[in-house]
Amino acid sequence: MSAYLNDAAFGLYPYVALAVFLIGSLIRYDRDPYTWRAGSSQMLRKRQFAWGSYLFHIGIIGLFLGHLVGLLTPIVIFDALGISHSAKQMMAIVVGGIFGIMCFAGLTLLIHRRLTDPRIRGTSTKMDFFILFLLYVQLILGMFSIPISLGHPEEIR
Repeated sequence: MSAYLNDAAFGLYPYVALAVFLIGSLIRYDRDPYTWRAGSSQMLRKRQFAWGSYLFHIGIIGLFLGHLVGLLTPIVIFDALGISHSAKQMMAIVVGGIFGIMCFAGLTLLIHRRLTDPRIRGTSTKMDFFILFLLYVQLILGMFSIPISLGHPEEIR
């Protein structure tokens, strides 16, 4: 049963999630092409925006690409390249931790800016706050998985 759940969670689910993401994005773009925007607060006040935005975007792009490579690359390819399972796991922990800290710092600056500046808070919607805090929770949960991964080296195959 454990091998089945492992194969389903790490072998099948990433491909299903990617397919849903791509097909859903295409359908949304086809049906509502002008909803692909975000209300920017950059014009209201640029202080604290640049650092937060750069750190957040570099961190989130690094995390996305790391998950893309780590989850969608078959283990046979890592074996063919001579990368051991423990080396792959340690690389994911270190690189993911660095990008996670960058993303966390940037998101913290952006949330702080949105909460403390009256002009930005006044133009923000409830959905802006919901999305920011949802990203914050997801990022924190991902960062909490690092010590758990360190406690179980090379168990993932």
